[in-house]
Parts: sequence; structure tokens; C-alpha cells
Amino acid sequence: MAQQRRVQLSTQRPTSTVCVLGTELSLDICGSAPKDAVTFHVQGTPGVKLYVVHETHSVKLPSLVGRWPLAASTEVLLAMDTLSKDVGDEKVRISYFGESGGVPIGRAMLYLTCVEVSLDADTSRSGAVSRTLLDKATWTWGPDGHGAILLVNCDRDDPKARTLEGKKPDNLDTTIRSYDDLKDMSQLVLRTRGPRTIFTGHRLVLHTDYSNADKVGVFYSGNSMALEEYKHVLGGLKLAYTIKPSRHQDESIFYVEGLAFPDVDFSGLVAFHVTLLESPEKDLLETPIFTDTVVFRVAPWIMTPNTLAPLEAFVCSVKNNEGFVAAVRSVAEKAKCPLTVCPPLENRQDRWIQDEVEFGYTQAPHKTFPVVFDSPRDGGLVDFPITRILGPDFGYVARQVPEGASGLDSFGNLEVSPPVSVQGKDYPLGRILIGSSFPRFGGRRMAKAVKDFLFAQRVQAPVELFSDWLQVGHIDEFLTFVPAPDRKAFRLLLASPSACYQLFKEKQEEGFGEAAMFEGLQKTSKPTINEILANEELRKFNAYVQSCINWNRDILKRCLGLAEQDIIDLPQLFQGKMDKGANAFFPDMVNMLVLGRHLGIPKPFGPVVGGQCCLEERVRALLEPLGLTCTFIDDFYSYHVLLGDVHCGTNVRRKPFTFKWWHMVP
Repeated sequence: MAQQRRVQLSTQRPTSTVCVLGTELSLDICGSAPKDAVTFHVQGTPGVKLYVVHETHSVKLPSLVGRWPLAASTEVLLAMDTLSKDVGDEKVRISYFGESGGVPIGRAMLYLTCVEVSLDADTSRSGAVSRTLLDKATWTWGPDGHGAILLVNCDRDDPKARTLEGKKPDNLDTTIRSYDDLKDMSQLVLRTRGPRTIFTGHRLVLHTDYSNADKVGVFYSGNSMALEEYKHVLGGLKLAYTIKPSRHQDESIFYVEGLAFPDVDFSGLVAFHVTLLESPEKDLLETPIFTDTVVFRVAPWIMTPNTLAPLEAFVCSVKNNEGFVAAVRSVAEKAKCPLTVCPPLENRQDRWIQDEVEFGYTQAPHKTFPVVFDSPRDGGLVDFPITRILGPDFGYVARQVPEGASGLDSFGNLEVSPPVSVQGKDYPLGRILIGSSFPRFGGRRMAKAVKDFLFAQRVQAPVELFSDWLQVGHIDEFLTFVPAPDRKAFRLLLASPSACYQLFKEKQEEGFGEAAMFEGLQKTSKPTINEILANEELRKFNAYVQSCINWNRDILKRCLGLAEQDIIDLPQLFQGKMDKGANAFFPDMVNMLVLGRHLGIPKPFGPVVGGQCCLEERVRALLEPLGLTCTFIDDFYSYHVLLGDVHCGTNVRRKPFTFKWWHMVP
């Protein structure tokens, strides 16, 4: 429906007003009528389309009816579809008649100037701003949806930023330092056409709503392309900006940046308006005569599952882990994946790079770039995401935890599934998985600020799992995903004490009960298969662990739409106390590095049977038929005894999904 404005008329003097292209004017016929008038006649110049609405019927003029009854139910509407060449070059005249008819007892004259004022953005999501018939003031999801998209400008394009203090994301300042910075932003195009002198008596204002003004920044350079001419004109405490249309150009281009990702107090939707104000007589307030609105949605932060191709692997170089780094490098080379080694000066002997950061990305039709989510854990790697990762086209986001972080706020406790479909509901970007103390009361939970942020992104609806039964408390200690050539294109791997006891029982029955664990390791006890199977305390504890994993298995099957054929149980034992939590009895094989078809798996040092580790042999038998290559990495002293394994000590940046997030329906 066209935007409509009511215009007051006068029989005492002519009235002048602006008609904006695409809008309607409703003429106040009765308000200006002489006292004794009972009918009226209306006519206009050729550039004006006139309609009389009488008794719910709309009649286009001219018509066979010469005069219309003057009644509250009678309305005159007008529209113009051609821009004026001069001010007041189109006219409408209303003649009023009394009971006797004949000569008019009064006339009202309206002078009209047709102009164009429109605010446009990439509402069709093509990657470029274009004129469209789509409703710019709404935003809809899905493949047939529409609405403009805004990136959080959280990278750092300033090539001169070198120090930790200087390396702050671009969304934390109000300065344009490079043309690359502008490329991260979305364009908002104001078009103004018509007689330029009309705008001297009117004011054009670009404005945004107070509630979300701190979530956006808008830059404008007038007609200049010089970098220093781009000024911050809207956002923060700046709620409105008066525009002076150029005498020589019909378009004014504004650059809009997002300052914040969606969160518990921010839906991600931001509206911009341009309003044309009529300047009345002195000492009177300006009157709004037209408003155009464009709604943007701030693009979410998106996680990437193991099934996406690796682009870059990360590992820390710390004291006495040279062999581990070399083994990870070997797997990365097989996968043709570049490896970044964080040196001791930057990691401060903090090896747990998986816990410090999670790599994801953000995307708009015109641009995609990776974004690192910095956990509130803040160990020795606290500065690494800013000093080494934040940079041109590599964004940064973090959440503060005033109450203090728990172990569950480390990002070994944050994973994402591959795409799934659950009872007819598609999750084309997968579902985020986080660990908590549920179904227990009390216990550790992920910080509210982190959890709220993850839920607010909307495109990877999170699932809460039970991880507080573990001493460290991270879900990557009992699950991971690997690519597969069939079914859902992946398998869920779960750590399984039951599978381990079954394997050891088989080997005992085959006569290998005296085969021992941890052969070749120094200063480590070497229990045999017989001793492990006879250890009732260990068996009882692992039965408890299996019940915890089974609880999660049921949640994962239900929330990811999985069948038993989609799950592979990897043999694994745990040890510990129920009040203090469980940790892996031998290196936790599910805690692996996944680089495409190449897996870097913690070497379990299991019982050697027939010249081979029976645990490694079983894992190969389970995974290699899927086309996966298993490389077992010795992390026993460098990671395992410190309560972590290969996945905990590595990280991976992956390719974004080919699926566009705005095509889904949350």
C-alpha cells in the first residue's frame, strides 16, 4: 500500500506541497469548504492522477460525474508518477457549489511539485544495491526472503596497527583508515530527484532508532572519494543527520557497519529512515511529509563443523612438545593444510589452543570473512587472538564474564554438528553443542554471556549436553564428528567404555589376557588386560561413565535426528571419582584432529596383540572403511597426563558453508 499523507486546503490562498513519487495525497475537501457548500468539482493538470472515493467506490477522474456530494465519506486522492521540472508545475483545483449550483461559491488551489526520495540497500541479497519492489521495511528468512544484511566490522584493516593497544577491531572506532574498511560495510543509497530548489525549503534527515543506535555506525563523504572526507555521521549518540542533496548528483552513498553481533538484548534488526521535513512559517515546528525505511539484519557468527575442508591448522610450541608439533605437522602436510605454530613468546607455555578460541565466520551477500571467538578462559594465550589472528579480513569477537569463567567456558566445550534434518526441520548449518551440568542441580555451567550469544545467532540452534561428569568438563572428551561417504555424510564418534570392555574381553578369550597397557612408556604402571577386567572399582566407575555418555547419546539422536547407524563407538576407558569427575584412563582417542579425510588420533598405547596395538587396530577397522586415514600421535606426556589430548592442543580454521545462512528458516 502506498504511503499516504493528508493535505489541508484553503479557499483563502493557494496551497503548495510536495508529492513524493510512489505516494498518495489525500485532500481535506470538507475542511476547506465554504459554509453553504454541498457539492464540489475537482480537476487537475495532466501530470496529476485524481481519484474520488465515494461510498467505498474509487472513481478515476475525469468521469461522467461532474459534481460530487460534499460528505465525510467522500475522499479525493491524488498521485504523480512523473518528476516535476519546476516547482509547482502541476495543479489541482477544487470548486465548491451551493444548493443552487451555478457559479462556484469558493475555490481551493493546490500547487504540486513531484520529487523522488528513496532509501535503498541490497534488499534482494544480490551483492549490489538496486531499485526493487520488495518491501524494504521488513526482513524475511528463506530462499525467497528479502532484506538487507550488515556485517559486524570486527576485523582490523589498518595496516599501521602493530601493537596490542593499536590492534583493536574496526567496530571499536569511528574512523575510516583504509578503503578496505569500506568494503566490509553495506551501502545505503539515498536518491533525490526533482527540482533542486525544492530541497532548500525542506530538510532531509537520515535517522535511526535510539534503541539500536549503539549497534551501528554510518559514514558519509559527501561527493568526495578521499578517505579523509569520510565522517562518522550516525550511530552511538548520533541519532540523526541532516543531508544536503547535491545540485549535481542524484545519489548520496552512505556506508553502514555493524558494531555488535545479535545477542540476548539485540535481535540483530536495525532500521534506517530518511524523512523529508516541510519547513513551515517561522516559529512553527517542521512537519514530516514523507519517510522511507530500510531494515538490515546483522549477520550472525557461524561455526564450522569437522566435515568442512580445513584451511589452516594451529598448534602451540611449548616446552617438551617438539615431537607432538612434528606429528601434527605431518598430518597437516598429508591433508595439504597449512600449519601455524604459535611460539612460546606468544603462548606463554599455554598449550590448550582449542580452549582459547573457536574459529567461525560471518557473511553478507557482498563479503565473507573469518571471525575468531575468544573464550573468557584467558590463559597464557590471552593475547594471541588479537596479536596474531585479528587483522585485515579476519574478525574478532569476545564475551566478558564478570562472574568469572569456569572450565565449561573453555571452547573444548563448544562444538557444532554437520548439517542435519530432524523430524522435517532442517538445520543446514548444523547445531551448536555445549556442555553443562544438566541433568544435575548445581554444578558448572557455561557462562550466561557466552551461552546467550550462541543462542542469539539463531542459525545453529544450540543443544545442551551433560559434561559436568568429567573432571575437565568438555564435550570434546567424549564426542567428535568425521566425514563419511554415505548416509548423512558424517558419523558421530562417541567414547565407549562398553566397547572397550568388549574388546578386552575378546582379547582375553583369545588368550592375550597378559598383554599390557602403556608398553614403552617410562614411569607408568602397565596393567594387563586381565588386571583391567578384574578391577571391579574401575569397572563400576566406567559403568557410571557409560550411563553419562548414554544420556548424551539419546539427546544427540533426538536433537540431531540420528539413527544408531550414524554413530560409531570408539573403545575408551575413564578413571576418577564421582565427586571429582572422570578423565581418560589412556589417551582419549575421540579427542582427535580432523583434517578432511586425515585424522590425528591420540596414540592409546593399548595392549599389543599380534604385533599391533589392539585399540589402534579396532579404531582403524571402524574408520578406514569410511575412507579415513588414521595417524596415531603420541601426546602421552605432553598432553594426556595434563588432562587433555590432540584436539585440546590443536585448532582448525575451515571453509565456510556454501549454503547461505539467510536462505534458512530458523
